[in-house]
Amino acid sequence: MSVTLPSSVDAWREVRARRSFQGQLPLSAFKRLADVVASPEGDVTYELDFGRDDLGVAYVAVRAKASPTLVCQRSLEPFKLPVEVDAVLGLIVEEREEASLPPGYEPLLLEQDGKLDPLAAIEDELLLALPLVPVNPDAELPEDVNAPEEEEPSPQDSSDNPFAALRGLIK
Repeated sequence: MSVTLPSSVDAWREVRARRSFQGQLPLSAFKRLADVVASPEGDVTYELDFGRDDLGVAYVAVRAKASPTLVCQRSLEPFKLPVEVDAVLGLIVEEREEASLPPGYEPLLLEQDGKLDPLAAIEDELLLALPLVPVNPDAELPEDVNAPEEEEPSPQDSSDNPFAALRGLIK
């Protein structure tokens, strides 16, 4: 088990060794994730486990927790959204291998040399876990949206009824 996350690993070697990585990184270390959140402050706790399942399928289990600051699209105020990822990625080299993955596995397409960027794998899963339209469940709509609608005067009460002239012609 390792607490430092290398920038690149040989996925097949890690699978054979049943290697695990655990640790905590600042949110700012994930460049693409830092670009979509309101503030790159905070930490990401991660765990990567490489191995083979009972069917012999090579996988990497990705578990991560973070609480990034997002902007609520209802109130336009920043809020922290707890995000938790627990995914099993089946390691494949060709796209046609995706069909042979067991249910519950997501495909992770590797290059022929088996090189994998563990930071990018964690970041991909966190990005997929973020909502497309972040809304703070505790946010309330502004007063002008929540205000009761004013009743419109009924057409019968209005003295400017456009059909009043027609009524006079009929008589």
